[in-house]
Amino acid sequence: MKYFLFGIEKAYLVTGSIGFIFVGISIITSGSMVSGDRMRANFATESKEDRTERNRRTLITLLIGLPNIITSGLLYYVFP
Repeated sequence: MKYFLFGIEKAYLVTGSIGFIFVGISIITSGSMVSGDRMRANFATESKEDRTERNRRTLITLLIGLPNIITSGLLYYVFP
């Protein structure tokens, strides 16, 4: 079995998709896609522990997504 699933030439699709999904999750969990009024309201009502947990979760998902996007770019441009 020379290739698994669809072939190595399309591996950038898998890593890129995973990367963009995790970056999207990071954007959603950070709360940066809301209006300024909603952002102020969220900041005023959450505790310091909740804010720390939200920022930690955002950072973790971003650190999972970015290496996947970089790997996808390398697979697409450097290793055609």
